[in-house]
Amino acid sequence: MAKRNRGTTKKKIEKWTLEGRGQGVGEDYKPWLTIQDVPSEGITPRHKGWKTGRIHHLMSQLELHYLYELEWSQAVIDIREQYPLLPLERTIEIAESLGIKHPNDPKTQEPIVMTTDFMIQQSPPAMISYLQGK
Repeated sequence: MAKRNRGTTKKKIEKWTLEGRGQGVGEDYKPWLTIQDVPSEGITPRHKGWKTGRIHHLMSQLELHYLYELEWSQAVIDIREQYPLLPLERTIEIAESLGIKHPNDPKTQEPIVMTTDFMIQQSPPAMISYLQGK
């Protein structure tokens, strides 16, 4: 079996953007990274969320446990994992302004799209109080 091409290139970033990765909400959200995109020697769980109705791609047991917390929170209405920090040019600009080297792919030496483990959407505080009966 051939190994996956995991190197980051401008072409791959454009392809993933066109595929809708890192876009959508709820059931229609597609994570920027899936468990097939990242090499791992550990556990990379996939879990069907009952809030979103879709499979969540998680990179660790810790992320899975945090997802469980989010699933039970009345305040959380949407959960997006492996959320991209785009546009890439902006993260490069921020890194430069802070004097920090922006992460590059070790194989291609091209800048990578950074992600955050979770991007959470919450109900407005008034709605949460209503749901809790206060």
